[in-house]
Amino acid sequence: MASLSFSTHSLSASVLPTPSSKTPSSKTHSILSTSSQSQFHGLKLSFSSSTSVSFPCVSTTKTSICAKVSKGSVPPAFTLKDQDGKSFSLSKYNGKPIVLYFYPADESPGCTKQACAFRDSYEKFKKAGAEVIGISVDDPSSHKAFAKKYRLPYTLLSDEGDKIRKEWGVPSDLFGALPGRQTYVLDKKGVVQLVYNNQFQPEKHIDETLKLLQSL
Repeated sequence: MASLSFSTHSLSASVLPTPSSKTPSSKTHSILSTSSQSQFHGLKLSFSSSTSVSFPCVSTTKTSICAKVSKGSVPPAFTLKDQDGKSFSLSKYNGKPIVLYFYPADESPGCTKQACAFRDSYEKFKKAGAEVIGISVDDPSSHKAFAKKYRLPYTLLSDEGDKIRKEWGVPSDLFGALPGRQTYVLDKKGVVQLVYNNQFQPEKHIDETLKLLQSL
């Protein structure tokens, strides 16, 4: 099973409103007061008393809106390694609909259900003329083993460092501790026609994307 670790940072006191007559406090705000561990969709999450939450898109007392890929937009191009270690670019499928789904990790229960659901409906996606692409932080060797074990017929991309996830603005869950599960459908012109997010019902991503593809 893939092992994930997550880092957190302190929320700067300059972001928080403070009385003008007092020196701003440098204390951080802990999200948990005692140590605890939990299992969530196969991912082991650890929190300690020193864990604090940060808001990277906050620059003032008001929250600014982060740039992200949304419906009607054309996402930024990228090149990543696939499960065979080969370079892959979105431009490879110009003129074809693309279903690109971001998922937390190889081998976790929820991600395995989602991957197998895409596999079981793969012929329906092919009939609609679409290509399915999965993307997570796992390295190519992890993807290769995952694809082989579950006979996945589509491409898996390695977004090491979460660079593309951040560029596309994929939201996280559990105070940023768990990578989000989000699916995009791009039409033949590369324009986003659907953005679907559902962490707890991974198989719903297949239903929603097929429904959209059949309407294109």
